[in-house]
Amino acid sequence: MAEPTATGDLGLVIERAIGSVLLVDQSDRAALARIEGLGDLSHASLVYSPDERFAYVFGRDGGLTKVDIVKREIANRVVQAGNAIGGAISDDGTLVAVSNYEPGGVRIFDSVTLEMVLDIPTDSKTIGLVDAPGRRFVFTMWDTGETWIADLSGDDPKITKIKDMGENPYDALITANGRTYITGLFGEDGLTALDLWSDNPEPIRVLPGYGRGQQEMPVYKMPHLEGWAHTGDEFVLPAVGHHEILWVDAKSLTETGRTKTYGQPVFAMARPDGRQVWVNFAHPLNDTIQVVDTVTKEIIHEFKPGPAVLHMEFTPRGHEVWISVRDAGKVMIYDTHTFEKLHEIEADSPSGIFFTARAHRTGL
Repeated sequence: MAEPTATGDLGLVIERAIGSVLLVDQSDRAALARIEGLGDLSHASLVYSPDERFAYVFGRDGGLTKVDIVKREIANRVVQAGNAIGGAISDDGTLVAVSNYEPGGVRIFDSVTLEMVLDIPTDSKTIGLVDAPGRRFVFTMWDTGETWIADLSGDDPKITKIKDMGENPYDALITANGRTYITGLFGEDGLTALDLWSDNPEPIRVLPGYGRGQQEMPVYKMPHLEGWAHTGDEFVLPAVGHHEILWVDAKSLTETGRTKTYGQPVFAMARPDGRQVWVNFAHPLNDTIQVVDTVTKEIIHEFKPGPAVLHMEFTPRGHEVWISVRDAGKVMIYDTHTFEKLHEIEADSPSGIFFTARAHRTGL
């Protein structure tokens, strides 16, 4: 009888340059296996099945790859579009949705077979795709500034279209309770929120003109909204084109503060207990991380893991953070209380790090 495999302590690291993922073990701080043949992973993300056995990897080449992390192999793969930008899995784990730049729109697949069950054309690059409670997906259009809610809970899909979300939405997040959907705007300062608990959600402007009076800087890399932090009563958001993070009251959606940062933030990620926010930055200042205390809103630690810090992932209870340092070819592991470097793992151009605990969280 084969040795049983527990998946709760595992994770995958995207190796963006060679089209592979590295299976890692959190407790052992070790790489277990490399799974190859996943295509273009230059801007890849993934989600997990509810049982934590399968990962669904969304490649930039339109590839949707189902990876079996127990057998450590590809279970299935389809190339469903020309250029994809991420995806989501339904709350019941039966549907996987992919957001596309080319030809645009969202395509939805059976999670077991990867057979397409629904094609939703949008005539626009589609971004900010997340899962919402009730077998729903929410996504936004870069070109038209609309957000659509696709409800697949019944026999026939129901699409709700919400206009006037703002100019050139570029990414979005959903809160862990599935209530608030927030999209960032590239074409104008500010953000737009939706209350998904409302029967008729209407756009809510957040921080309109937050950069007014400041000189904008070139944007070398867009911030990632799914890396924005929710720290109890506040959101922590990277400012587009400015060296600062913004603090927003989670209920009133009004500004509560700003913290000047070392560079243009890309990810502002909260430790699971919400006490710290770890921030990394865009090129050419992407060798540095700053740690912000969420009570004082002040920077309490700054360090330089190495060239091209791309992504961070906390262990589920937040005692460690794993950091991908692309140009050093390493994943580095730090204690989040002492900031001591604990270990490092060799990886080929690592980017996204995804632990299986994400399987049980809305929007991840």
